[in-house]
Amino acid sequence: MTKKTNKKTTGIGTYIGLVIAFIVILLLANPKWLPVSEKTRETIAELEKAHFLIERSEKITAGHFLTLLLALCVLWVAYQLIKLLLSWIGETSPRAQTVTALVIGVLKYLSFIAALIWGLSILGVNSTAVLAGVGIIGLILGFGAQSLIEDVITGFFIIFEGKYTIGDIIILDDFRGTVRDIGVRTTTIEDAGGNLKVVNNSDIRNFQNRSRNNSIAACEVSVSYGTDLRELEKMLAEELPKMLAERQDIYLEEPRYLGVTELGDSGVNLKFIVKTKEQNVFAAQRALTRDIRVLFADKNVEIPFPQVDVHQRD
Repeated sequence: MTKKTNKKTTGIGTYIGLVIAFIVILLLANPKWLPVSEKTRETIAELEKAHFLIERSEKITAGHFLTLLLALCVLWVAYQLIKLLLSWIGETSPRAQTVTALVIGVLKYLSFIAALIWGLSILGVNSTAVLAGVGIIGLILGFGAQSLIEDVITGFFIIFEGKYTIGDIIILDDFRGTVRDIGVRTTTIEDAGGNLKVVNNSDIRNFQNRSRNNSIAACEVSVSYGTDLRELEKMLAEELPKMLAERQDIYLEEPRYLGVTELGDSGVNLKFIVKTKEQNVFAAQRALTRDIRVLFADKNVEIPFPQVDVHQRD
């Protein structure tokens, strides 16, 4: 409930931000509406004409900063609109959600870089020099950021090979959880207790995807050695199919009796299984154990408990 509320609140905040940004763009795109001096209006008009046509000015004034605000608003609105569109597309399927999540992550970094370069250009910095500097810095960082590059490349392979998608349940290093996010560098997994595990994409090597096929919930129940197994198995053949009607929300098929697994110290161990979805595997296991216990109680089948025989010597 909290997650849905947070998501709804975030969406409302985005829409409010878009409305405010549109208002700012509208005002700054029409300098004559602003309560500033005529000189500032002229400066804003010249800068907008220059920089939105990939030109620039040399002298930094208040008009430069207002134009910078306009440019940032334009970029932010474009980013939010594309993000909303991708989010709508992502709701069509888990695969689409996974791909759009990665695209949104890449788009966020690109938007930041574009805002930085465009903003510096508006303030009078040579854009060519900025791009050259970014290229040199990127080359230097590239030698020391091999793990970062590996994470990014692995992230793209995860997406396009489709080994797992958002919403899949996976087991990674004994951590079982649902994939909540696949980013450019990391994957976020949430377990049943709400704990999050953030793993670098390059560290995801040996894992199990438990969502691709149906799962099996199993339980073992003991009966006393005095139980007639032939009669018990006839009763199970009649009663087990009836359990499906009561548990259609978690059972995919009727429970099955597999037979004797062990002759224990106090009784004969019997194994039962039922097919279910991975997200319901623990619930199905609890339900199956309960159903067998109730059935045995109704049919007077004795379930033994540990007993100790004490022999007194004369």
